[in-house]
Amino acid sequence: MQIDYLLKQVEKPSRYIGGEVNSVNKEIKEGQVRFGFAFPDVYEVGMSFMGLQILYFLLNEMEDVFCERLFAPWTDMEKVMRDSETPLFTMESRTPAGELDIIGFTLQYEMSYSNILNMMDLAGMPVFAKDRDDSHPIVIAGGPCAFNPEPLADFVDVVFIGDSEDILLEFIERFKIHKAGKTAKDEFLKSITDIPGIYVPSFYESVYKDGIYAGTKPIEKEAPLLVKKNMVMDLDNSYFPLKQIIPYADAVHDRAVVEIFRGCTRGCRFCHAGMVYRPVRERSVEKIAEITENIIENTGYEEISLASLSTSDHSHIKPLVEMLLDRYEKEKVGISLPSLRLDSFPIEILEKIQSVRKTGLTFAPEAGTQRMRDVINKGIDEKDLMESVVNAFDLGWDTVKLYFMIGLPTETNEDLDGIYDLAKKVVEAYYRMPREKRRRKPRITVSVSNFVPKAFTPFQWEGQDEPSVFNDKHMYLNKLFKREKAIQFNYHDSDTSFIESIFSRGDRRLCDVLHRAWLSGCKFDSWSDYFDYEKWMNAMEESGLDPLAYANRIFDYGQALPWDHISAGIDKEFLAKENEKAKMGQLTPDCRQGCCNCGIMTNYRGACDV
Repeated sequence: MQIDYLLKQVEKPSRYIGGEVNSVNKEIKEGQVRFGFAFPDVYEVGMSFMGLQILYFLLNEMEDVFCERLFAPWTDMEKVMRDSETPLFTMESRTPAGELDIIGFTLQYEMSYSNILNMMDLAGMPVFAKDRDDSHPIVIAGGPCAFNPEPLADFVDVVFIGDSEDILLEFIERFKIHKAGKTAKDEFLKSITDIPGIYVPSFYESVYKDGIYAGTKPIEKEAPLLVKKNMVMDLDNSYFPLKQIIPYADAVHDRAVVEIFRGCTRGCRFCHAGMVYRPVRERSVEKIAEITENIIENTGYEEISLASLSTSDHSHIKPLVEMLLDRYEKEKVGISLPSLRLDSFPIEILEKIQSVRKTGLTFAPEAGTQRMRDVINKGIDEKDLMESVVNAFDLGWDTVKLYFMIGLPTETNEDLDGIYDLAKKVVEAYYRMPREKRRRKPRITVSVSNFVPKAFTPFQWEGQDEPSVFNDKHMYLNKLFKREKAIQFNYHDSDTSFIESIFSRGDRRLCDVLHRAWLSGCKFDSWSDYFDYEKWMNAMEESGLDPLAYANRIFDYGQALPWDHISAGIDKEFLAKENEKAKMGQLTPDCRQGCCNCGIMTNYRGACDV
């Protein structure tokens, strides 16, 4: 496709031109499997996603597979595309997306769902799976939001639950047989139901009693009663690319990324990723060093981010960081630790990092009072935070970001006051340093997110605050922080969190809501300039559904949940016990201090070795 004339009409043509360093372009051959990795947001956001890099290079190392990228075109590009009847096209070969064999969407955030429908429509495809025939691409999806796939059940053909590297390769091999034999789509879908972690929504139906969700059951004999997540157990021998695409446009996170482990042992009761990605699986220091060396050589990046849910919890984090810093000190390559635990924050590591380049410090106390931190099982206290920030200030940092969450179960105004008090103590700690160490005024950023109940967490049964309650809490905190010139206060939009909560706990009836909202113009809902709350509320009303019943209602333990036919490997009984312990402010120890019997050991024999 020729698109040059389109690029002259848009603000950021670099989002669409492709051809970046390390991107792949292959000769298109007969019989080749054409795969489109689709990120339902703009290029700058998608190119920051590590999973894209992993699956892109994994698939392109297969000789008879060509994986290309698809991103959601920004509104100016979409307009000129629709005006000129130009379909959504791939970055690499500019092939119309509707001509691909498979399109795979990553589900990172519920508020991107409307973009998924919009991208399919731009590709000239029916958005409903039942309306797509053998001439259309197979539409698959995976990612963290896939653990509750029901709000997208009517639109996608296949959902990947859990880690996808190994099962995606098996999926591709079976697709080759399907393509060569020209078998029907339904026959192919039946042939893949025995692959671990594969969920085919059309093979199931949901049951409702008196308008209340009562369960989801298989309607095809090939479909398993329970779909268990897939896990890659050996990260050292699993695939990780030794190079990364270097984006033309400034990516949100423009740096090299190395995944050092998956999972988390901490057990924060609100944390979806910490629960569904259990157990911890680490890469060895030697393997991380090998990957890092290759990526730096193949990209020229001057910063390496060691990624995980809690980077400082790697069992060899200190020797790992020391080794990397010593190796790359002359090249001035900085090391970024994006997710630090306050109680496992080695000052020696911080000192080493700042000697090369200060790469920014972010801490997540999550709650302002010890009572609330015990409720969520955070497992840290105020002393941990103050020791960490004092050490950072002493080493020359004057910029610190603090992340909190409001609306958590049992929250009171005292917990909100605690957020302000804690941030104020951080500022005071800076001014207690000797004057010669205070080069300028401290810059403390406090960011507050809104609690959203998520599937497979101990708080999955809890209701969310209504938007008006969140708004009152934001204004209360904003009034407090106006007193502090050294503190910048940010908070997340309440209405957006409300819609996110509806879809995080939603059932299949939300497919109709999503479709109606998209038809009314909803897209880029994670962008404040385009999110339209009224359109979403109208879609809920037209569908005959009560939004409060999804977002704000407290579910009973015995009630059927829309994701009960999916297994994250954690026992429901364990989650219920954790919820009860939260109400009493009781802590559950870190898994590394002894097994808490969450179910992983039973459901995945030998999986947990912490």
